[in-house]
Amino acid sequence: MTTLRTSFPLSLFSKNTTAYRDYIEQLAGVADIKINGDRPWDIRVHDERTYQRIISHGSLGAGEAYMQGWWDCESLDEMFTRILATGINEAVETRGVLKLVIAARLQNLQTPKRSVDVAQKHYNISPNLYASMLDQRMIYSCGYWANATTLNEAQEHKLDLVCRKLRLEPGMEVLDIGCGWGGAAKFAAERYGVKVTGITISSEQGATAKAVCKGLPVDIVIDDYRSLSGTYDAIFSIGMFEHVGYKNYATYFDVVSRLLKPDGLFLLHSIGTNLSVTMTDPWIERYIFPNSMLPSAAQITAAYEKKFV
Repeated sequence: MTTLRTSFPLSLFSKNTTAYRDYIEQLAGVADIKINGDRPWDIRVHDERTYQRIISHGSLGAGEAYMQGWWDCESLDEMFTRILATGINEAVETRGVLKLVIAARLQNLQTPKRSVDVAQKHYNISPNLYASMLDQRMIYSCGYWANATTLNEAQEHKLDLVCRKLRLEPGMEVLDIGCGWGGAAKFAAERYGVKVTGITISSEQGATAKAVCKGLPVDIVIDDYRSLSGTYDAIFSIGMFEHVGYKNYATYFDVVSRLLKPDGLFLLHSIGTNLSVTMTDPWIERYIFPNSMLPSAAQITAAYEKKFV
């Protein structure tokens, strides 16, 4: 596919509404997506305001227009794959992105106080919402599908892979940074006979995790990772690093290095990006993971230099 990486000043479109549609059709065509086409990945537009909304507000505008029923698509996964593969999403400038860039550069968006605010909005709600879309252990991260056919199997295989990589043995003391609803801590304690300390900043997650792990050698602590003390034979973090923020990567690894025994193992499980960024997508920021940021391999390795082998 041809890659398109262009931009345009919004002023050119201020008095020409037809130009909005023409430009979006041009971009979509690069990804072999037709407007009002009949293929599963084609976009069907129900409101002409969609084009201006996307150009004015990028991914945030596109997502909110979809929520309002202005457009739809039968196969969203195929459509987004085509968009991302060709890079046409980068051809739309947005005002929202500029605001996020400025905020990310000037502020630490993932301070302890801000992290608690995220927990309040995102995690301190009824676990029923998450139970309806996650596996039976409520593991809020990707599964391991090499030999799995169901979500429950994929998550169990992932947890077992984590434990095997850490070479867990009965009696070991293990730290779970960002323990969520306790599924991983329970699995490690039950299957591998280890003692687990799980940490979360969400009181709702903490309460659920304590109930889930009742009767097992699992201690659930509601606190920020920066406040931890003690030493552990092994440490793992599954799907939490996306909330750390690039300004805190070095601090995060300093904490892990301090808590890990000299011959201990640490496993980091995270979504990643192939570009080093200092902000997140506006749509994800507002509706999916507030104050989140996907790390690149370069950012991770730079942050743990001289701390790990």
